[in-house]
Amino acid sequence: MRLTQVFGRAVFAAASGLAACSPACAQTYPERPVKMIVAFGTGGTIDTLTRILSDKLSEKWKQGVVVENRPGAGGNIGAVAAAQAAPDGYTLHMGGQPLTANVTLLPIPNLDPLQDFAPIVFVGYAQDVLMVGKDSPYKSAPELIADGKARPGALNYGSLGIGSSGHLATVLLSDLTGLRAQHVPYTNVGQLQADTSSSRISMWISTLGGQLGVIKGGNVRPLAVSGEARARELPNTPTFKELGIALVEPSTWFGVFAPKNTPKEIVARVNADVNAILKTPEMQDKLLSLGFNIVGGTPEFLSGIMREDVDKWARVSKSPAYSAQ
Repeated sequence: MRLTQVFGRAVFAAASGLAACSPACAQTYPERPVKMIVAFGTGGTIDTLTRILSDKLSEKWKQGVVVENRPGAGGNIGAVAAAQAAPDGYTLHMGGQPLTANVTLLPIPNLDPLQDFAPIVFVGYAQDVLMVGKDSPYKSAPELIADGKARPGALNYGSLGIGSSGHLATVLLSDLTGLRAQHVPYTNVGQLQADTSSSRISMWISTLGGQLGVIKGGNVRPLAVSGEARARELPNTPTFKELGIALVEPSTWFGVFAPKNTPKEIVARVNADVNAILKTPEMQDKLLSLGFNIVGGTPEFLSGIMREDVDKWARVSKSPAYSAQ
């Protein structure tokens, strides 16, 4: 699987097969500011990544790249707005796992991500981290899981809603280990952080980048991270794989999209420029320090990721742990 192949290392897929941007296109695009739609609120993981990348694109293009947050409906409101925009290259979308999970878990009649977007580039993924409150009795993931198996439903876990990456990662963990806990969905990340810190919430799986501050501040205790290797910023926290739990693939990934029928020359131009930015040592170091692993690659690579992820979340939706929500 593509995600298995890229997890744990930065791999830039070969750019062969991309349509070359014509000289006229290369000279004129973009002639005015570009909008990058994010389907979630400010301050979250995907918003942070988008703003970092948009700043670099603004520098490269000598045009503003404006981030527009359109949260709601598990990411569907922003995705629909991006998909229905004019296919002229001046509206782009930073999307990811919710696009593919929602095909099964939160479908809407006027959005088919596999048909309504032109994939541009797979930016990368974020490692997940399992956390408990600073005063939690659980000092390790095996302790937590053992108690969750011994007392089904006695523990609870937070997420930013049904179908969110944290929710689905916990469902996967439950399927793999037999853990059974009650799901408590939140709409506000600050409240979820506070309730996890106070142990009102027994556990929370979130993307690492968004939680490094609360972890390093001592408000929560990290027990395990996903991936093949330990997170650079949490060298003392084991991976699930080290603990014998096959929670390796990322639940949260990110890619840049355009509305379908966007000219291939513009898709190729954006692809080339984003890949060039992601390859710089400055970007690699900055994003790695925030818990992101950058990948890059062709539109075809991102398209393949999407198809595999749709199938993956369709299978998850049939699992006992998901059905119990």
